[in-house]
Amino acid sequence: MADNSTKSQPKLPFITRLKLLILGLARHVYIRRDGTINRRVLRLIDIKASAPATKRIKGTRVSTSDVPIDPSRDLWFRLCVPTDGVSDKLLPLIVYFHGGGFTNFGPDSQCFDDLCSRLAAEAPAVVASVNYRLAPEHRYPCQYEDAFDALKFINTQNYAVLPAATDLSKCFIAGDSAGGNIAHHVTFRACRDRHELDRLKIAGLVGLQPFFGGEERTESELRLTSTPMLNVERTDWMWRCFLPEGADRNHPAAHVFGHGQDAKDLKNIEFPKVLVIKGGYDPLKDWQERYVEWLKTCGKTVEVIEYPNTFHGFYGFPEVPEYDLLISDVTKFIQEGAHCS
Repeated sequence: MADNSTKSQPKLPFITRLKLLILGLARHVYIRRDGTINRRVLRLIDIKASAPATKRIKGTRVSTSDVPIDPSRDLWFRLCVPTDGVSDKLLPLIVYFHGGGFTNFGPDSQCFDDLCSRLAAEAPAVVASVNYRLAPEHRYPCQYEDAFDALKFINTQNYAVLPAATDLSKCFIAGDSAGGNIAHHVTFRACRDRHELDRLKIAGLVGLQPFFGGEERTESELRLTSTPMLNVERTDWMWRCFLPEGADRNHPAAHVFGHGQDAKDLKNIEFPKVLVIKGGYDPLKDWQERYVEWLKTCGKTVEVIEYPNTFHGFYGFPEVPEYDLLISDVTKFIQEGAHCS
């Protein structure tokens, strides 16, 4: 594994560096001085993919459509379904929660539409990518409530909104960054309160650089201060936007490791196998390692993959080499989990 101890920047394609430069400049425009977000400006930057639509990905046609859950809180999901190039057998379901520090983006953001469509084509799987309320306009626990309500909606409506080829007994919860945080919390609740989901069976949890934290400054946070996309100033702002007024980063939403009854419950509940993806240039990677060790201490099965040359959020840049590796590794995890469940 590459030693990043003396390097502050990964080696990246020119187009990636250009995109990162533009995103960095844009943040200074859409984040106001008081820490709130100018949504009008952000919409100019956040390129959207429309639906319904059909695209061809490596020989497989994928159709996308949007399914409303609760319009009063803009709760819906984008459904990505492979429509040809797949066998006649049932397909696993991936319920996906997008990243963005709890503050940005949606399933219709181009990068997440592309990622979920690619997973639908290559797993192959039915993917439901959930739109949840954003901070700071909507703080904890709104995002978790929206996420679990989306699961309950799918559990109740099932084949009224999903293709007949969907296998509800092979449901994978997945998410990146803040979405990885949401994926953990919603999986925990789904496993603890199994009576609320009588049809869905959680077969696995996928966390792509999941967003956890605490008041302590870890070694990776202190060392990786000038890497792309993320540093402690930005993550501190995200936690301030998301957590309840007056809460610090040791709040159990962020600092999940060993909090009271939840930790006891985790040891005692049936929890699915977890895949955690880390990046060598991600300031959050020490928190992700603590998450992995905590799950193992609680007796849970965890697979960890680290890409040494990747920064936080690399999956939004399909030109980086690790993008294809990510699709391949997540696909393998889904296929093995679907076969075993």
